[in-house]
Amino acid sequence: MKISVYSPTIRRKEMDAVLSALVEDRIGPGEQAKFLVQTAREKIKFDYCLALRSPAMALHLALKSLGTEKGQGVLVSALSPFYYASVIEDMGLVPVCCDVPASSACINRETIEKAYSSRPDGLDTRCIVLHHTLGYLPDAEAIAELGIPVIEDCSQSYGAFMGNDKSGEEGPSINDSALNSNAGNIGIFSILGLEERDMLTSGGGALLYSKDRRGAAVLRGLGDLPPEYGLPDMNAAMAVVQFREAAKNLLKRREIARLYTQSALRTRHKSFIQQADAEYNNYAFPLILETGVKEVKAYARKKDIAVENAFDNTLIGTLKGDQYPEAYSLSLRTVLFPIYPRLGMADAGKVAKLILTLP
Repeated sequence: MKISVYSPTIRRKEMDAVLSALVEDRIGPGEQAKFLVQTAREKIKFDYCLALRSPAMALHLALKSLGTEKGQGVLVSALSPFYYASVIEDMGLVPVCCDVPASSACINRETIEKAYSSRPDGLDTRCIVLHHTLGYLPDAEAIAELGIPVIEDCSQSYGAFMGNDKSGEEGPSINDSALNSNAGNIGIFSILGLEERDMLTSGGGALLYSKDRRGAAVLRGLGDLPPEYGLPDMNAAMAVVQFREAAKNLLKRREIARLYTQSALRTRHKSFIQQADAEYNNYAFPLILETGVKEVKAYARKKDIAVENAFDNTLIGTLKGDQYPEAYSLSLRTVLFPIYPRLGMADAGKVAKLILTLP
């Protein structure tokens, strides 16, 4: 059987939670959605949160809550999800794309400043939507110093944290306090997607939350949203289990990633550089290839292992590559290898051997 790149971490506990929700009189937004918000608050320590049906809806409400007006600009990474452009443009706003550093999947202060300075004359840039691409944490403090309001997208970075204690082979411990420590700390609003390929999944949906009291007050001021905006209970029930099982799943990802890294270090291919003192959540295992992607995919196919382009369905596919040279180059050369908690160590060993013998 072919080893796929992604597989949502759904076990018996998630299935039991969904079945329990299905036997209730209501399966739309209800008590389970409220319980999810309560569970998430214990982990993330936000002030207020909305459980919504999609990340696109969460982004729309976040931009609306910032008081954006038609014709204003929104700074985003060229490697952001493709749906960003649809939401931003449908609101009459203008996406202002930023390139990324050559060694990082995330925008930083320098690339934001460059995009800001080269924006069209007279364009009022209202905010930054800061996507934690492939789960890597950006240099949030440096970006905050720019003084531009930030919406953080933590959909792929849940579980990544800042850890100063690097002693010991195992690295920093993973526990609930560590999970609270970083993602979404500078954003006025933060989005935690719950889609199939997000770090936590409920089969669809998103949490829109604020750790900032003023931001939380704005979210409360939205009033009672129509029930069609709310996350259904059967999805919320699955997400509750995902939060509870997150620490165990992160440890499994770390174990697999360590095996892959040992192989990757013996090749000529490169990895992204996470900022100092940050602990990666191993959302993905990307490599920046020194050889052709087609060649690597063909080689992996012979081994019944899937390899995917890392930046399919991102904005760079719709942009002129010469204006965003680093993002464009990475989009052509970066691939992802299978890594997820349900991947057995036997299959992980096969993937590690593949990485070691890459052309």
